[in-house]
Amino acid sequence: MLEYLMNGLLTIVTDPMNIAMLLAAIAIGYIGGAIPGVSGTMLVVIMLPVTYALEPEAAFILLTGIYAITAFSGAISAILLRTPGTPEAVVTTFDGYPMAQQGNPGRALGIAILCSVIGGVFGTLCLIFITPALAQVALSFSSPEYFALAVMGLTVVASLSGKELTKGLIGVFFGLMISVIGMDPLTGTLRYTFGAASLSSGINLIPVIIGLFALSEFLKKSKDSHVVQEAITNVKTKIFEKEIFKKIQGTIARSNLIGVFIGILPGVGATTASMLSYSETVRWSKDKEKDSYGKGNPKGIAASETANNAAAMGTLVPLLSLGIPGGATAAVLLGAFVLHGMQPGPMLFKTEPNLMYTIFAGLLLANIAMLLVSKPFIKIFKKVVNIPYYVLGPLVVVFCVIGTYTVRNNYIDILIMVGFAIIGYILEKYKFPLATIILGVVLGPLTESEFRRSIQMADGDFTIFFTRPISLVLLIISALMLFYPMINDYVKKRKAEKASIQA
Repeated sequence: MLEYLMNGLLTIVTDPMNIAMLLAAIAIGYIGGAIPGVSGTMLVVIMLPVTYALEPEAAFILLTGIYAITAFSGAISAILLRTPGTPEAVVTTFDGYPMAQQGNPGRALGIAILCSVIGGVFGTLCLIFITPALAQVALSFSSPEYFALAVMGLTVVASLSGKELTKGLIGVFFGLMISVIGMDPLTGTLRYTFGAASLSSGINLIPVIIGLFALSEFLKKSKDSHVVQEAITNVKTKIFEKEIFKKIQGTIARSNLIGVFIGILPGVGATTASMLSYSETVRWSKDKEKDSYGKGNPKGIAASETANNAAAMGTLVPLLSLGIPGGATAAVLLGAFVLHGMQPGPMLFKTEPNLMYTIFAGLLLANIAMLLVSKPFIKIFKKVVNIPYYVLGPLVVVFCVIGTYTVRNNYIDILIMVGFAIIGYILEKYKFPLATIILGVVLGPLTESEFRRSIQMADGDFTIFFTRPISLVLLIISALMLFYPMINDYVKKRKAEKASIQA
């Protein structure tokens, strides 16, 4: 493992293109994550077509590096402007902004930077040690197990949908319908092309992702100026203060464990991890200290930033070991693997070990780089943040159109992108979780092909999925993941009814 990791580091530092992609990831991640209205998921989506022309190592250094950096950079605007640049930084606002208002913005940013680096590095180390072990177990899988695993991936919809499970299921089935358009992979017959030759190869993943996430976001944000009216004064960032570190070290340790554990659970995500970490920090605090939360308590910043960065790395564990995306950004990264002709999962550690450990090494370097580049970036951020969205938005659209067209040099893809942008805009108005559509599109081909191969293996006997132990266990877990929210809601209602009757 250490040998592979050293080779991954050498792959980065000895190749100018890989170094350039790491630096680009840091710059893009900082700027995009810190500007309100431009999320980490959108940045990864916009840069996805750019990676099509790159070698896989350079491509994933760029995409995963952006992902790692945006896990922190949203905290900058959260602390200085009370406007979190990314959803992960929402909880950081609770204590970060009050501390900045009290005349200590540099201290708040320093705590955020230090805790983000610690959380990110700890999460990456867990990723390095846990992922190969989990992938090793999965190497014994055959078609029935892969089908069950794909079904398990689709049941992440229960987590991604929140309380809107029905809408999430509709989104998944819509994605599955999109995935079967084009040529049948086993028989070669055309399906749902309606005579259009341009659809014979199916609907490309890039225009779907860009339309649903990036362009629909532009349609939504175009009504707002997104100009920050608040002036930002000079900020002197203090990354390490011995007295503060003594107060928060216990919080950091606990938040690391919470962050990684929550991150590994498919579909839960870094935002939930930061919220749970914050609530646990308040719970474990002394009674006299509890009133200080929400008023500039350094432990509140530490809990949020440590957990969300550790969780961001944790979400890559199920993606890289099993091919199950842990959230919206992970679903886009899953699409990136497919775009480069790979299916993330256990076989990648056998077929592409250097790529996997190059990704790990890149994530380590990206997280450590936060210590070096955060302070100079904060100075630049004070100017960039005032760019109005009517300037920034059109630039996003230009990148979307160019990126979509250059993948296949097909104008139909631009029309598909626009169509999905309109669909995404409408669906978001009705609170449809868009990530569930991507789940269906990405996992659809794997689900279909492995299901059909399994049936062929068993000569048409559907019980093959229930007679193989691993497949059966995975399907049971899938059912529990899918129906747990409904069962939980039912139990809560029953308890509430009993309580009301007793009262």
